Amino acid sequence: MTTLRRPAALAVAVAAALAGFGLNSPGTATADRADAGRARVNDKHVIAISVDGLNPRALKRLGRAGTPNLHRVIEDEGAGTVNARTQLEMTVTLPNHTSMVTGRRIKASKGGHGVTWNDDTVTKTVQQAAGHDVASVFTQVHAAGGTTAVYATKSKFWLFERSWPKAVDTNVIQVERNGAVVKALRADLASSPASFSFLHLGKPDQVGHKHGWMSARYLKAVAQVDRLVGTILTQVESTPSLRTNTVVVLTSDHGGIPGTKNHAIKTNREDYRVPFAFWGAGVRHADLYALNPDRAKPGRARPGFGAAVQPIRNGELANASLDILGVGAVPDSLWNPAQDLDWK
Repeated sequence: MTTLRRPAALAVAVAAALAGFGLNSPGTATADRADAGRARVNDKHVIAISVDGLNPRALKRLGRAGTPNLHRVIEDEGAGTVNARTQLEMTVTLPNHTSMVTGRRIKASKGGHGVTWNDDTVTKTVQQAAGHDVASVFTQVHAAGGTTAVYATKSKFWLFERSWPKAVDTNVIQVERNGAVVKALRADLASSPASFSFLHLGKPDQVGHKHGWMSARYLKAVAQVDRLVGTILTQVESTPSLRTNTVVVLTSDHGGIPGTKNHAIKTNREDYRVPFAFWGAGVRHADLYALNPDRAKPGRARPGFGAAVQPIRNGELANASLDILGVGAVPDSLWNPAQDLDWK
């Protein structure tokens, strides 16, 4: 088990280490690039939830009885779809999550963030992977006067604070303890909710790798995560200070191929199809593609980055969250830079 609440000295240590690589300190130069005249963060809260390894097929198999809360968010009350897309280059965890918080594609030579590894043995930052400063939802919220928090169940998510140490105010990592990170988030929501909270729930992915996607144990893991999501929704609804100003943005990094322990085949629809949804204050109940005719519902296809009209992608999370908070888009981001993904 790893538990972390951000140590004050870490930002200094990381900045010193990066200086040796000839790069600017993360979380400083990138934050300073925010437009001087941009709006300050508003009084809303965003809770971004990534359910790692969530194949939308599981929602159909379990039904509303088995996943009532995910159905609430995606289909019954929120603005959602189960037919969004991952990043084109890879359908693995850390690269796709880095796209979620930067709004960039993966491939560095094409303007992406460059994070192609998927474990905690690599200690580079996003800036080192890309070869230049890379801003994020964390730096943008911080530059606008807001606060941020990360709650994750895999140690590889050290990457976020390592890359933006001055912009991640709270970092809680409890390896494979989904209930514990939700408990930490809920405690912070009750006392001092961050402007932007990022929650990673890894159990479906962890069980999928051990027992196979769509196995009985995988479906049980999805149902367990559904109950955890339900505790968050209940807290938001039952807390007056949260009920009128909190939006949940939910997506996933990849799916998984039924009957296998694999999700890394980027050309397989079971891997590249993911949900994307908004739920909460001011969110319209609608199909997300119906709300956004400028995004192309992809059917079973896998549109390339050169497609004239793009599908909704998980990388839109960063700029959609910033839009909710009244903050401008991540500089040099590819996904939703106009912040025109409609949710209300």
